[in-house]
Amino acid sequence: MVRIKPYAAEHFEGVKALWEHVFPNDPMWNRAEFSIPKKLEVQPDLFLVAEDSGQVLGTVMAGYDGHRGWLYSVAVRPDAQRKGIGSSLLAEAERRLAALGCGKINLQIRAGNEAVTAFYRHHGYDVEDRVSMGKRFGSE
Repeated sequence: MVRIKPYAAEHFEGVKALWEHVFPNDPMWNRAEFSIPKKLEVQPDLFLVAEDSGQVLGTVMAGYDGHRGWLYSVAVRPDAQRKGIGSSLLAEAERRLAALGCGKINLQIRAGNEAVTAFYRHHGYDVEDRVSMGKRFGSE
């Protein structure tokens, strides 16, 4: 039975393997060994895993800055997709963000990822006319 629960240290290897498989070209700063310790310092209750019999099947990281919520690292093992796990992770992240007073959630998808775009559209998300910009600090 799949359970959605907050991340714990025993999930690390499963999350790391999942992210390496699902996000193979992610930069170093998005890798588990860098991003998980940073997330555990800020709103760790918004880092969730989907687990079945000790196996990590999916993840979602969320954040809320008092103005907007954000979703990151939404991932489900390919052999566990289309079973409602991603939808359950998304629903729980949305519930937790709403409980904090969040009125809008943002997320970013890499251009051309039509399957993921369709998943979010199915859950009420729309593509917005925005330009995403970023600036990195330090050696990350």
